[in-house]
Amino acid sequence: MKAGGPPYRCWGLPLLREMRADYLGFVQRLQREHGDLTRMRIVNEDAWDVMSPELVREALVTHADSLIRWERGIAVFEQVFGQSVLVTEGDAWQRQRRMLMPAFSPRRVAGYAQLMTDAAKSALDAAVPAGQADGLVAMDTLWNDVAMDVILRTLFSESAQSDARDAAWATQTLSAAAFREMFMPFTLPDWLPLPGKATKRCALKALRELVQRHIDARQPDAASRGVQTPEERTDLLHMLLALRDDATGEPLSPQEVFDQCMVSFQAGHETSATALLWWSRLMAEHPETARRAQAEVDAVLQGGTPGPEHMAKLPWLTATLKEALRLYPPVAALMTRRTTAPITLGGVAIPRGAMLRITPWVLHRDERWFAQADHFVPERFLDGAAPIEKGAWIPFGVGPRVCIGQHFAMLEMTLLAALLLQRYTIVLPAGAAPSAPKLNVTLRPATPVILRLEKR
Repeated sequence: MKAGGPPYRCWGLPLLREMRADYLGFVQRLQREHGDLTRMRIVNEDAWDVMSPELVREALVTHADSLIRWERGIAVFEQVFGQSVLVTEGDAWQRQRRMLMPAFSPRRVAGYAQLMTDAAKSALDAAVPAGQADGLVAMDTLWNDVAMDVILRTLFSESAQSDARDAAWATQTLSAAAFREMFMPFTLPDWLPLPGKATKRCALKALRELVQRHIDARQPDAASRGVQTPEERTDLLHMLLALRDDATGEPLSPQEVFDQCMVSFQAGHETSATALLWWSRLMAEHPETARRAQAEVDAVLQGGTPGPEHMAKLPWLTATLKEALRLYPPVAALMTRRTTAPITLGGVAIPRGAMLRITPWVLHRDERWFAQADHFVPERFLDGAAPIEKGAWIPFGVGPRVCIGQHFAMLEMTLLAALLLQRYTIVLPAGAAPSAPKLNVTLRPATPVILRLEKR
């Protein structure tokens, strides 16, 4: 294998402009013109794009010990997430990951199911006003509110409707700001009177105050400070406070608990809301697929509430969600690493200090791994279908850094999707324009998704 790539001109700044204008289109053109392993120089960066499942596995699994996260991405995320498991490296990351794994095991996550469905029922029941048979619904707002209520309940065991809308706005504002800053060599201080800085400060302040208020309410001395303390709960915050390191017996520090809660808000809310938004639009565009999923939900649930025990009995619904994650992965790009030692990929020598970029969007839409790659074909995820190449479908990443919350996300999306289909038929309004993707940190539709929900 040889590594091709575009010519180096003007310190690579024209390439940087192309990436900022249309990152996903740029990487697709790069693969089409130069192959699965490309190299380019941008100012002082030695940047490699890795665009086949075999090469991705070789990088993220075989050479995992020789990679760290891209420093610029970490610097941007650290402003919001502090020294959380999303940001740390080395021994600190290994300690946090080891301690957090029990909180996100499939068995533990199953215990959050009722909190998820309780949050979804009230919002979905009210999506179309009483007395109306149907209505046009802004699905962006609906799923943002539902997913935020889910994360509030699973983190803190309570619905905070007054907080949900503000928290959803804050997470999306910070996501957009983070994406802009990824393409800058450094971040200017937030106190400067520059466009977007005041909005970012406001969003960060709102989210931090919300998280800290709930943490303060769980402290042993909360009652003496006049804070009403709830009875012991089984939510994620309780789990974080109770965690102990098997090696030392030490708990997470107060700052680590705070930082993990901040990650849970951003990762646990925005990615799920985004995935369900794309899924809703796809189901509206494919009514036969939606009717089959609806029939499956009706037959399995018999009008009851979905739970973890129903997951294996909803293969078609699960397949539609996985196919939506393939076509529109919430984290579609910027899965970037730095080599800390020389490695080889496909027999090509990659030097120490190189930047490796992995773009799920490109892998997921490659005809070599997915026939009719640009079409919505849930059948490819059913038992009995042709096996999918390992590393070709990576909405949650791959290797040691695979998303710790993937079981939480799949349970949440399946339960919420089932509840929606149980209550409504999803209809694409006449004349609805196609939904074009817009990349921030997550991949969201460029314009609001308005669908007609018809009560059943």
